[in-house]
Amino acid sequence: QVQLVESGGGLVQPGGSLRLSCAASGIIPSRSILGWYRQAPGDERELVATINFGGTTTYANSVKGRFTITRDNAKNTVYLQMNSVKPEDTAVYYCNNKVMYSTRTYWGQGTQVTVSS
Repeated sequence: QVQLVESGGGLVQPGGSLRLSCAASGIIPSRSILGWYRQAPGDERELVATINFGGTTTYANSVKGRFTITRDNAKNTVYLQMNSVKPEDTAVYYCNNKVMYSTRTYWGQGTQVTVSS
């Protein structure tokens, strides 16, 4: 079965940096689009960034130029490097695995990121 385990969340000051990690198990790497979503209190869950097996990425406009998603296929791990963070980046960040050519999608348990001075 697919398991996604996030780590790296915490409290960071505005303008600072944070790196999230998500270790995936039970996935088929070549058919997995891995990504990060976030949900702030009272808001809907929204896309942050995705990356496919070949390294093609997509980003939400709100994080372009500040966040970078990368993937280590040998370790089945996806990372989110968050730079120049803002208070509005505060949310629970969820790792996601979409299986290509199917409707299956899996979620991690989430990790809290709080941007505050």
